[in-house]
Amino acid sequence: MGTSIGTDVSRQAGGRETHRAFVDSSHLSQGFLPEGSSPTSRSPRADEKLPESRPGKGRYRLERWLIRELLQRVGRPPVAVVLPNGEEVLLSNEPPQLRLRFHDRQAIWLLALDPELYFGDCYMDGRLEVEGNLGRLLETVFRRLAVEGKRPAGWATGLLSRLRRTASNTLDRSRRNVTHHYDIGDAFYELWLDKELLYTCAYFPNPDLTLEEAQQAKMEHVCRKVWLRPGERVVEAGCGWGGLALYMARHYGVNVHAYNISRNQIAYARRRAKAEGLDDRVQFIEDDYRNIQGEFDVFVSIGMLEHVGPAHYHTLGQVIDRCLKPQGRGILHSIGRDRPIENDRWINRRIFPGAYAPSLQQMLDVLQPHGFSVLDVENLRLHYALTLQHWLDRFEKAREEVARMFDEQFVRMWRLYLTGARTAFITGTLQLFQIVFTRTGQNAIPWTRAGQYGQKPPANPYAPPPNPESPP
Repeated sequence: MGTSIGTDVSRQAGGRETHRAFVDSSHLSQGFLPEGSSPTSRSPRADEKLPESRPGKGRYRLERWLIRELLQRVGRPPVAVVLPNGEEVLLSNEPPQLRLRFHDRQAIWLLALDPELYFGDCYMDGRLEVEGNLGRLLETVFRRLAVEGKRPAGWATGLLSRLRRTASNTLDRSRRNVTHHYDIGDAFYELWLDKELLYTCAYFPNPDLTLEEAQQAKMEHVCRKVWLRPGERVVEAGCGWGGLALYMARHYGVNVHAYNISRNQIAYARRRAKAEGLDDRVQFIEDDYRNIQGEFDVFVSIGMLEHVGPAHYHTLGQVIDRCLKPQGRGILHSIGRDRPIENDRWINRRIFPGAYAPSLQQMLDVLQPHGFSVLDVENLRLHYALTLQHWLDRFEKAREEVARMFDEQFVRMWRLYLTGARTAFITGTLQLFQIVFTRTGQNAIPWTRAGQYGQKPPANPYAPPPNPESPP
């Protein structure tokens, strides 16, 4: 989805490697369970070891105080926190809508020190259980964070933030980061993505569309925004499993050079292109965006900017400037934020190493120094929330198969990731920006947005006469 999930090989099962995935995405890491879900209704695997739930000993005086402080910071929600000795802490005057049950004293201290990092870890490891529906609470907490522009803070959060050094996404590190998230097996993603394996925001002209229909609509929306014409040359930076590149070639008759540093995804895309007879029009290139070569009419980047990092925005702008023709145009599609905020440590440690969701101004920093004009900006934030709801529903239906592929910890981690992401888009903690651009002073552009919606736009009186050597 424009972010990544990390994996470590954790053990051998049945003669093959299985992976432990790590989830980590700023305000995505605060997700818990999907609407209507309850972990108490699920049975753990036979080989899964969870903390014992019998009451612990001790008075838990300090722990009780820590929990009260945490609940106070998030607005005294109707949540009962159950300590290891069975004692409940509730600050709200309302009856509790759900319970958070701690299995050990250390988990409470970890959460108090740095909730941004350790809530996800404790939830993944079963040291913190969620009993009931967290949907309303998630929205309450996330809206508070979004309005205040803050992150979940604990005693050590400020210190850890100062000590933290953001690693630059060099060529080698970018490849490792992408492998961490995307190369954990096509079979896993096939369980819950659409048939094209599009791992980016869908577009719902009608909210009742299926996920497959909405992803097709997204690809069509992108093609119309950059007004593709037959015979043009298109470069795609970060192509995933190849769905959009193949769509552009199949439906618009363009030639596409699609770049990606995921060896697994490139291999999959090449097999598809050959099977569909499009390998003469689509070249899938296993390489970094920094090494794009050639001249193109259109530059397309859907869900790749999140992996670039602000330190390399100028480089990306130089690449676009180098490869785009004088009459060229392009689109940047990225998860974003209302203001610059670092991704949280849990996402960067567990799910998306090296990921960064830029503000709109930071996205413009890619384009402005290099002679580009912005033509159109659209925010599809709620479309991504609905996309994630579809993904989450499919993931839950396939959870037993996912557990067989990996383990129960992996299931909890991905449920947390997908649910938190959905909530972040609903509450505005995250945005989804699409920016259409062209070179400064380029007048061969549509007169209105009508073409984006399947209508014929009026003629542009300032457009130069067509070049007889250019594609029709």
